[in-house]
Amino acid sequence: MASRLGPWSSRMYDPTRLAALVAVAEAESITRAAERLGYTPPALSQQLSKLERETGTALLVRHHRGARLTPAGELLTARARRVLDELDRARHELARLTGLSGGALRLGTFQTAGIQLLPPVLSAFRRAHPDVELSVADYEPPAGVAAVAAGEVDLALTHTYEPAAPTPLPSSVTAEPVLVEELVLVTSPGHVLAGDASRLPLAGLAGQPLISMAPDHPPRQGVEASLALAGATPSVLVATPGYALVCALVSAGLGVAVVPEMVARTAVTPVGTRLLEPGDLRRTISVVRRTGETAPAADAFRALLRGAFGRAHGGGGGA
Repeated sequence: MASRLGPWSSRMYDPTRLAALVAVAEAESITRAAERLGYTPPALSQQLSKLERETGTALLVRHHRGARLTPAGELLTARARRVLDELDRARHELARLTGLSGGALRLGTFQTAGIQLLPPVLSAFRRAHPDVELSVADYEPPAGVAAVAAGEVDLALTHTYEPAAPTPLPSSVTAEPVLVEELVLVTSPGHVLAGDASRLPLAGLAGQPLISMAPDHPPRQGVEASLALAGATPSVLVATPGYALVCALVSAGLGVAVVPEMVARTAVTPVGTRLLEPGDLRRTISVVRRTGETAPAADAFRALLRGAFGRAHGGGGGA
């Protein structure tokens, strides 16, 4: 017997793409919407292009100052808001049926993730599970791993860098990658090395005054070694993790630095940026949980993290 759902299956739209369209409509910019959702702009553009292929019509007009909806885009955005609201209500009602009402969720984070990644996910979690008590604590990696193992928090966002010597996790915890981002060069505005679309070979840093990011900080020691091998000359040593400070020093012309792409994109002081070659300096942000533990609130939060970032970053501050 043929499925009665068959004729509709090709016209069902992915809620993730609908949410992307709504975000662009609100921000009037793919770049600003990508920052809000935790996507890279190219990844968000790809999601929107897929939605346009699904609908068979143009939904956005892209221009140098941002993006605006076409009449078809305005129609779909209005319907998408209703669909997303209904899905939020459904998640909440299902959570109540499965016992996810009340209780608490304790989260650990480091500064960049706390500012750039957590707010939209926590907002979605709050809408779906308003009765769960939330608390957030700051842990400079890898301290969040120990906090999860000790039972101080239920989940923690942490990071690792490449290259780096492998650091085994305690057997009591499991890490799930959330996103991977490249490290990029940041310079003062108008610097001779910035503004070029081509990748800069690491050898191009030879003789450049480098603001060294926590040279004694274990997660970045491999990165610091690679920069030293390329011939970058330490100019200022920032002994404790603090990317906001590093970017401020760079902006003032005291040197150049190599920071995660997310940090460069959201720096509060003006900086120039450039991708590096071969692009194997990276940071992986992961969520850590206790191995084998089933906790409905923590599981629901991890699912939201996967939905927000898992498809946006396929491989390619405090700290």
